[in-house]
Amino acid sequence: MAGAGVEVVVVGRGGTYGRTVVATVTTILVAITSALCIPAGPAEAVGSAQGRGVHGGAMAYGCAVHGGATAYGRESRGGSVTQGRGPSGGPAVSGCGVHGAAGTSHGRGSSGGSVASGPGASGAITASGREAHGPSAAHGVGTAHGASTAHGASTAHGAPSRRYPVSVELASLTPAVVRQGGELRVSGRVTNTSGRRLGAVRIGVRIGASGAIDTRGELSAVARRTPLTRADGPEVANRTARLAPLETGAERGFRLTVPVPDLELDGAGAYALTVNVVRADGARAGTVLGLTRTHLSAYPDATRLEPLRTTVLWPVLDAPRMEALTLRTQDSVLPVFRDDELTAAFGPGGRLRRLVEMGKGQPVTWVLDPDLIVQAQAMADGYRVARTPGDSDPRQAAEGEGGEAAADWLAVLRTAVRGREVIALPYADPDLTSLARGGGAPLTGLLRRASRTGRSVVDRALGVRARAGVGWPAGGELDDRIARYAKKLGLDTVLASGAGVATAGELVSEGATDDGAVSLEGGTTALRYDAAIASLLFASHPAAGASGAPARLLLRQRLLAETLTAARELPNARRELVMVPPRRMPLAVARVLLTVVAEGRKAGWLAPAGFAAALRKPTAGRLRGFDGYPLARHAAELPPDRLAAVVRDRRRMRALAKVLSDARATAASVRAALARSVATAWRADPAGAASYQRGVSRYLTASIASVRLVPKSTVVVAGGSATIPVTVDNGLQQDLTGVELRVLSSRPERLTARDRAVPVQASRAVSRTVRIRVEAYANGPVLLTARLYTTADGRPWGAPMTFTADVRSVPSGAVLFVLGGTGLIVLAVAFRLRRARRR
Repeated sequence: MAGAGVEVVVVGRGGTYGRTVVATVTTILVAITSALCIPAGPAEAVGSAQGRGVHGGAMAYGCAVHGGATAYGRESRGGSVTQGRGPSGGPAVSGCGVHGAAGTSHGRGSSGGSVASGPGASGAITASGREAHGPSAAHGVGTAHGASTAHGASTAHGAPSRRYPVSVELASLTPAVVRQGGELRVSGRVTNTSGRRLGAVRIGVRIGASGAIDTRGELSAVARRTPLTRADGPEVANRTARLAPLETGAERGFRLTVPVPDLELDGAGAYALTVNVVRADGARAGTVLGLTRTHLSAYPDATRLEPLRTTVLWPVLDAPRMEALTLRTQDSVLPVFRDDELTAAFGPGGRLRRLVEMGKGQPVTWVLDPDLIVQAQAMADGYRVARTPGDSDPRQAAEGEGGEAAADWLAVLRTAVRGREVIALPYADPDLTSLARGGGAPLTGLLRRASRTGRSVVDRALGVRARAGVGWPAGGELDDRIARYAKKLGLDTVLASGAGVATAGELVSEGATDDGAVSLEGGTTALRYDAAIASLLFASHPAAGASGAPARLLLRQRLLAETLTAARELPNARRELVMVPPRRMPLAVARVLLTVVAEGRKAGWLAPAGFAAALRKPTAGRLRGFDGYPLARHAAELPPDRLAAVVRDRRRMRALAKVLSDARATAASVRAALARSVATAWRADPAGAASYQRGVSRYLTASIASVRLVPKSTVVVAGGSATIPVTVDNGLQQDLTGVELRVLSSRPERLTARDRAVPVQASRAVSRTVRIRVEAYANGPVLLTARLYTTADGRPWGAPMTFTADVRSVPSGAVLFVLGGTGLIVLAVAFRLRRARRR
């Protein structure tokens, strides 16, 4: 090997003495390392960590196989440069060539493999990383026959990924949990995405070489690993499926059946399962063309783990739809909705309808928003749909069509929750984090009152006794400010992901042992839920049909692996597991969650538990010493200026209530709309949040502006005593009370109002003329100002109206009376001055 001759490529242009020395030293090192290399063996596309490749093995830090790599992409047939070891060709610097191929400095080229920053080539790889006749990979490490390494055998640049010419998707894997004996059946499909024809391929399975995975962190590492490595283990012998050649873009299904004993599992636990596609024939047989990974959970019948007491929340929530706007008729008050999307959601096959049907009879704790119940009741009783969201004219709204669907949904929900635990969240599920951090203190009274009302609504509508006082901050984040704000709203229990809560006796950091109740200072109890499972559920959006089967399968197997590994962490300890899905849970995620709970319960490592049971015997704890709320979540918060607008609207709502004959209904409608304005659901729809808040504000502005004084310019006052007509326009849909009219004169010596304030009452949608009695003393124009005031507190209402009173034909007696009075005043003043001088 040492005498085979090695060509050294010098980096740069022009030779110097220093470069010559470097080249000489490099040549010696190459010869030594080549002599120490392992001889080339059979082709097996499995990578090795830390950089020793054997005729097809990928290396983490560079490998040269059957040829040599060049520094920075310069071709060197039969030779390579330093830093990295490989058989039959020597070391390579940041790259490796295979079968005489030239590598690059930013990737590892291989026979049929690829390089980082560009595809690899079977014959040659250029300095820029361009390929010729080979599959490609981005920022990966190519192996002798197409494999590359990542996360288990990392690249020199730490950017592990691999793009294979064949994509692999799993459609089914049964059983979901393997026991003793039996068969593992795997089906799926492969697709040729390479742009060229591929010969016959073989599909096989591998079980992770390390056996059962011991920690939940290792589960994530398996999911992140992309290329095939030694960690994937050997292919199960004689249990493969062969497929005919694949044309460009061709898609083909496959089925594999493997006896469970052939998997050689070493007991209960989660195992890494790899399904790979390799070349079946020819000189390059065994080259990896594609793969996919999942997790396989095993639970033999003799296993005896202490089951995790599992609490599963089942949220039935949606975004707010009902506005503050209402349309009054002779017989009823019809609410106005922004849109009619709840009709489909409540109807057969709709998301909310299916969630209720799926949750019926399951060991789950129902989580309901009272506002959704209120909206369903409103739809069942009759409602209108705005022409455009936020429209301020209820007369333009069309009749809603979802009354029957809403009534049926309520009936189904009433049956499903009977005898079950039900949590009534605060009304409209307010965004506790945004309120605590953005200035929501002025809204605490409104939200606390709405929540008390909300629980009674749930109890009456569903015939249950719901649990109130439970808060759910977005993302489960909890810090001191959020805990204090929740307490002000009367929320004694807060769902927390565990990131901001610590206990003195944590057994396993950030595992299932973090779950359970923790009592905090101030009387708040934090119920910590599993953050890893929650993140998987929140990040998953698989389709409900056949196209979503691969994603649903991967999620199912990962959740089973997470829960089983959590149980194995402390196999004899009694611990809690709290599973929290997204608020607006997709149906596919709901189906997977129920399957996981059923499979884990059937096997024996999960035992359903209720919400109340999870809160028993809380552990003493504290909030961590740092602000547990991630900065990345700040962008999703409701902006402080929007919260300030809601606070202003609340003040205006109070003012409007003072002038209405039936203030209770209108005030309740507006208060509910204000609560919806700060709902957590708006985090997923910031544009909708801004639109909704503007709609509430426009409604209040239009309502306040509906009570106004009709402008006038000049009135003529003839005679000493007269009345001046002032018209008040009531554009509201109910009678106007609680206001009074006041008129002030700019020249009281000429004209003054005898009535200090005149009460105003007007029927809905009519104008009322109010007459003000005045007394005139002198002819000439007088500027008068008329304005409405609220009777309850004497505050101004609306803008003042200014007009001119032209006083004419004041009787002479009145003039003489005024002149006489003025003279008497002058004489009195003179008399007092004279007496003062004598003193």
